[in-house]
Parts: sequence; C-alpha cells; structure tokens
Amino acid sequence: MPSCPRCQTPVQTVAIQCPHCGLLLKAHGHPGIPLHQTLGSQYLCADCAYHADDSCTFPQRPQATTCTLYQSVGISEVETSGWSKTGPKGPSHSWTPRLILRRYGVWISLVLLLGISFFIALSSQ
Repeated sequence: MPSCPRCQTPVQTVAIQCPHCGLLLKAHGHPGIPLHQTLGSQYLCADCAYHADDSCTFPQRPQATTCTLYQSVGISEVETSGWSKTGPKGPSHSWTPRLILRRYGVWISLVLLLGISFFIALSSQ
C-alpha cells in the first residue's frame, strides 16, 4: 500500500486525496491519473526523461512541482509503459484464425459478399 508523500500515512492506490492531510494524490480527480509531486524546493524536471530529451510541453517546465507526465530518467521506457520502439514487449502473437478474423473480419466479409454476388451474376446468364 503506498503512503502519502507529505504525511507518510498509508493510502489506498485509488485514493484521490490523502484522508489524513488532504494532499491531492490523483490528477483531475480521476483515480487512474497519478499526480507526481515534490515537496520542498526541488523540481520534477531535474530528473524527468521528457525534460532530458526536450519533448516536454508542460507549461510549468522547468519549475514544475506537480506533473502528470513525469517519468524518472532512471526507469526505462519499456519498464513503465510496456512498449518499446519496436512494439509491445512480451511474446509476439502468432497468426491464429481468431486473430485474423478479429483484425480483417470486415474485409473478409466484404470479399466473400462480392464473390458470392459475382457467382450468382455469372450463373444466372
């Protein structure tokens, strides 16, 4: 169970604010958007990966003390998001009939419909 950064009280992972000190823990009141914050005179941008590669568009940069996009330079991109530059991590999916139908089901249906239509048109002549 995580703890509040201000008062160190244990809080639930979906808690929007600390029940003890009232510190806001989630951004925009949504339990799925973590709000990274610093306490004191430090800034998050000092060790943020987005600041390091100059791709940050946050208006408070480089003096941001709260941020929803913060990602520590020490944590790799694959570890946090599950994606690398080559695609998703983990085993690659093999081509199964279920995957083919899910991915190309509309196109397969359209080709079958056109094929049946041509067969009926040619057989009636």
